[in-house]
Amino acid sequence: MTTLTGKVALVTGGARRVGKAIVLALARAGAHVAVNSRRITEEARQTAAEVEALGVRACLAPADVSQADQVATMVRTATETLGPITILVNSAASFQRASFEETTPALWEAVMAVNLTGPFLVARAVVPGMRAAGGGVIVNISDLFALLPWPGYLAHGVAKAGLLALTRGLAAELAPTIRVNAVVPGPILPPPEMSPQRAQEVAQATLLQRWGNPEDVAQAVLYLAQADYVTGEMLVVDGGQRWRIAG
Repeated sequence: MTTLTGKVALVTGGARRVGKAIVLALARAGAHVAVNSRRITEEARQTAAEVEALGVRACLAPADVSQADQVATMVRTATETLGPITILVNSAASFQRASFEETTPALWEAVMAVNLTGPFLVARAVVPGMRAAGGGVIVNISDLFALLPWPGYLAHGVAKAGLLALTRGLAAELAPTIRVNAVVPGPILPPPEMSPQRAQEVAQATLLQRWGNPEDVAQAVLYLAQADYVTGEMLVVDGGQRWRIAG
């Protein structure tokens, strides 16, 4: 297993929720972390402060990951502040509900831009530095919609399935010096608008009969960041939900 001590990580969407848990897990493992969010917010500042309280360095690296020029600036800022990036976690995502009839071309493109084009653009920006540093690892955060089509989330599911294809393609393209894997979370954090009754129904639709938490995803990311003989794989963290649905 590769040690993360002294490594530099960039986590997109790292200011809050699951992204924040990933940031803090990497920091606890000894990595310096660049925290990306679309803009600098109080949440982003707080996350960076928590990283530094763990005895490692942090920097704020704002960018809209769907915009190549902003991505280039983000990577340059992180590299100049912390050093060469050798760990990338693509966690930034959008989550939009829309039926097939409601999915306009504009909505489709917006969903693809953040969930699929964004990880491609960020990988493209960090890979030259990883190669110069002798290698690195990329972990993409997909979700269960990539494996189980769900009515009302067509664009999201297609984008996340594409992210798994991107993961496998990059693993083949970038081997042997750069590993690329994906984490596929299931029910981790109920959205704010979800009713307690619906949240309970979702929990009962898993084999483990409960929701996961952001730390479950963060631990999966840590494993893939350190497991130096694993590439092109996905690690599903869903409490067995897909098997319960299949049954």
